[in-house]
Amino acid sequence: MITDSFDIQGKPIVNLSDFYGEQQFKVEVCLITYSKEIYDGILRENKCEKIGEIKASNGAFPIYKFIYNGKAVAFYLSAIGSTLASQYCMICNWITGATKFVMFGSAGSLDSERTFNKFIIPTHSYRDEGMSYHYAPPSDYIKVKNANKLAEVFNKLALPFIEGKVWTTDAVLRETNTQYNKRKKEGCIAVDMELTGVQAVCDFHGFEIFNFLVTGDVLSEETYNVDGLKEANHNIDKFHVALNIIEELDL
Repeated sequence: MITDSFDIQGKPIVNLSDFYGEQQFKVEVCLITYSKEIYDGILRENKCEKIGEIKASNGAFPIYKFIYNGKAVAFYLSAIGSTLASQYCMICNWITGATKFVMFGSAGSLDSERTFNKFIIPTHSYRDEGMSYHYAPPSDYIKVKNANKLAEVFNKLALPFIEGKVWTTDAVLRETNTQYNKRKKEGCIAVDMELTGVQAVCDFHGFEIFNFLVTGDVLSEETYNVDGLKEANHNIDKFHVALNIIEELDL
């Protein structure tokens, strides 16, 4: 069973060095975005230098860096979904040396009254995906370790936010009303597709991950509303919030 997948004793057969050679050390901090529009906006707003590529049979995905307040900050456009997002994070570490990641994306709201016009800082995430079970012992939820630090930053910046549990799933088309009711009853306020895997990978390798979300689409037991999805996905304000996080936490 997938809950038996965590193997702390065994040695990996395949390693990143087999594909990328020796590990490189170019930056400490990296931004992870899932929006092509935000990614293009970062390239337009900053003087960027390409410092690596995440390579796959379907193409190469660049990693860039720019200078913010005298500090080199990397960024890349991540693939969507827990497995690929987690792999990109590990590859980025290997080819750039980054160990501190600020990740921002969108989520579906499970409680629109509580999440409306607020950022979400996840505190725990339900493990309804496969990647995390290879990097952390089995459990229903994984703790998001830096939630308290992010909450302090958002309070200092007077940004509206809510803390709470989220639900990470690999199967967006299987978010059934039964599953919705279970997760909401447990206190989940939103659903995403990446967090648990990336958090588990970062915990396993000793990376720091700082994650915040913005809800767009709204799930309920009977209806699905996508009116706010484009804004949640592509508003470049999330990039500027991420820069504030880097500055306030001295990453």
